[in-house]
Amino acid sequence: MWSVDDMPSQAGRVAVVTGASAGIGFATAKALAERGCHVVLAVRDPVRGADAAARIGGSTVVVRLDLAALDSVRSAATALTGEYPRIDLLINNAGAWSATRAVTRDGFELQLGVNHLGHFAFTGLVLGAMLATPGSRIVTVSSVSHRRGDIDMADLPMARTYRHAAAYARSKLANLLFAFELHRGLARAGAATASLAAHPGGVWTGLFRGANPALLVHTLGRLVTQSPERGALATLRAATDPTATGGQYYGPDGIGELRGAPKPVQASAKAHDRALARELWDESERLTGVAYGPTLPPCAWK
Repeated sequence: MWSVDDMPSQAGRVAVVTGASAGIGFATAKALAERGCHVVLAVRDPVRGADAAARIGGSTVVVRLDLAALDSVRSAATALTGEYPRIDLLINNAGAWSATRAVTRDGFELQLGVNHLGHFAFTGLVLGAMLATPGSRIVTVSSVSHRRGDIDMADLPMARTYRHAAAYARSKLANLLFAFELHRGLARAGAATASLAAHPGGVWTGLFRGANPALLVHTLGRLVTQSPERGALATLRAATDPTATGGQYYGPDGIGELRGAPKPVQASAKAHDRALARELWDESERLTGVAYGPTLPPCAWK
């Protein structure tokens, strides 16, 4: 049963964790720092980030990253690659959830814009520093809800019909399509960087602060949720287990993958749809202006 005690030393390594000021991201960053990793907390609110860094201790710094604004994504990536020519770990953890339809600064539907498009652009813009780092890993955090996701490429803005649960599930399916397509591209290029995915199981964090508490008790309940610290284990295993390999997906080993120790799990068939992944990838490049190129060289901002 894998736990944080199984994590090897991370001394001398650099990790970037998005959404690290609270919840699963905070737990992930804290565990890495406690193993000697230099951790960059890439967060929307620098004040909350500074408070998180103080509570984590160790070697931690804060970089402002608002995944809902492509100019912020570009600025954060420029700052990071200027400071760190080598990055060992990128944890695409930050997430957005909204009960009502909202859009990012660039006009994208909020949940897809933050959870997928923002991370797609950010990953591409720091990829050069990762390709220069043998053994580097990119871990994209998805959710069990991806199984309910569906992507209508003709209506990515969800302008015709918006349902918040469907929008969230769609964004989490997009996370996996991206992670697996990135793995295939890295493998074709013979890169020393691996792309993996993970999900935390059932964890109630500040991400869902707008939800109905009565609905939470009814649908999830205490018996099927776990703490952010437990939820972070799948991400941490994907990021640090020496036996983990590109293309793997980690989640809890309990019933319904809602809680338990992390292990390799299976994503839905739709998450492995290569045609859909390629279509989403091409559209993501068009929307964000971040082009990876056919063999995944360091990306350029168009």
